[in-house]
Amino acid sequence: MAEFLGPLELVGDRWVIGDPKRQGGMCLVLTAEALEHHANGEAEPIEVVPWSRFMELGIRAAHRAWMATRGGTALTWAAQTNALDMGRDACSVHGLVRHPYDDWAARYSHHRRAYTGAHVYLLSHLVEAVSEAKLLHRLGDPQWLAAVVEQVAPLPYRRSSVRAIREIVTATPV
Repeated sequence: MAEFLGPLELVGDRWVIGDPKRQGGMCLVLTAEALEHHANGEAEPIEVVPWSRFMELGIRAAHRAWMATRGGTALTWAAQTNALDMGRDACSVHGLVRHPYDDWAARYSHHRRAYTGAHVYLLSHLVEAVSEAKLLHRLGDPQWLAAVVEQVAPLPYRRSSVRAIREIVTATPV
């Protein structure tokens, strides 16, 4: 079984975005009811957003931890490119929420391991496909997400994988 896809990782019986062990860091815990933003080492979440509030969701992931620093921001500015996610928001989840309608974002801590280009690409399109299919609440179902990640993780870094991800998301049973 695939236990991670870039920053998305199975920790115990829950899926988490970001490194929950990094001291002073942050992570997002996908629960059945909501997306919980946690400061590592704190018992209570910083913020809890119920799945029903999300209209759409997206994820950004830097390939390496140093890319999500202020230095990464400077490098992006100097290179004048947005080809890679770099800078302070390079490790973040963002979305549009309702009641009231607003843009929402939360940062997470990069793991010590580097994320492969394929995993960053596939995770981004997985979250996009789940969002487009209006199945965001399914991200809080650990068995469903495990079945999806198991099928998505070995896909190649190709445009044709986007169609395959959409099919996997809609075809994976409850």
